[in-house]
Order: sequence, then C-alpha cells, then structure tokens
Amino acid sequence: MKDKHIIKVGISSAAIAHSPDLLRTTGLGSCVGVVLYDEANERAGLAHILLPDSSLAKSEPIHIFKYADSSIPWLIDRLTAAGANRNALKAKIAGGAQMFPSFSGSDTIRIGERNIEAVSHLLKKAAITVTGSDVGGVTGRTIEFNPQTQQLRIRKINEPVIYI
Repeated sequence: MKDKHIIKVGISSAAIAHSPDLLRTTGLGSCVGVVLYDEANERAGLAHILLPDSSLAKSEPIHIFKYADSSIPWLIDRLTAAGANRNALKAKIAGGAQMFPSFSGSDTIRIGERNIEAVSHLLKKAAITVTGSDVGGVTGRTIEFNPQTQQLRIRKINEPVIYI
C-alpha cells in the first residue's frame, strides 16, 4: 500500500492528487480554496485562488492559478487527464474572508466576497455541484482534502476544526 503524502498548494497555485495522498493549503484569507473531486476514482484537485478574474492581470502571460476563471478550467482538464470522470466532478470551497471589515464598502477591499461569487458562478456554469462550503467571515483558514474520504478539514484560529 502506498504511503500517504501531503501535497502542499501555495498561494496562486494548484495541484492534483490521488488517494491516499492529501491536498493542503494554508493562508486562505480573502483567497478561496477550490477542491474538485471524483469520489469513485478518488482523485482531487485543489486551487488556491487569489483573485476572481484574469482581466485584472496587468501583464501577459497571466499566472493562471492566480485567477478563478483560469484555474478552475485547468483543474477540470487536469483531473480528467488523470482519470477523473468529468461528469462526476463535485466541489467543496472554503475561504473568501473579509480580512479588513472596516473597509467593507470599497469594492477593491471586498476581494473575498468577489472571489466567492466568481468561484460559485464558474462552478455553476461548469455544471459542478458544490457539496460543501465554509466561506466568508473574518478569519483565515487552513484546509486539507482527503480524496479517499472526500472530507475537507478546515482549521481556523481559536475555533474547533470542522469537516465538510
């Protein structure tokens, strides 16, 4: 039996895993962690999305994992290439906190909310059901996904660990 490894996904990064490996990302403040998974094939992908839309890019070429509109299609393509069933993909999302609540009126500062909206819209457009989410609030998160159990472990400072 293969040993379990933790695949760490940094900010503006993404990775694919197969059971028994786990996917983990830390530092989800206003960023959103998107997990796509195929339960039957025990494959999953995780993207740590920084911004909602690549049209915000100031230079070419864009860094695809930085944006929701480019990283989600990448995850779908790579998971399918790795043996996942495109029609069986489901999603779990976490993050999108309002890290500066006193500035919540500014659209520029509402990045967490805008990230959540973009991710939700893109997943709906791709016909991928969101089976669990822990989004918003004012606290950052660390998440870890297990492709074998399909559980997303969510840890926040000074709060109990939750699983979705």
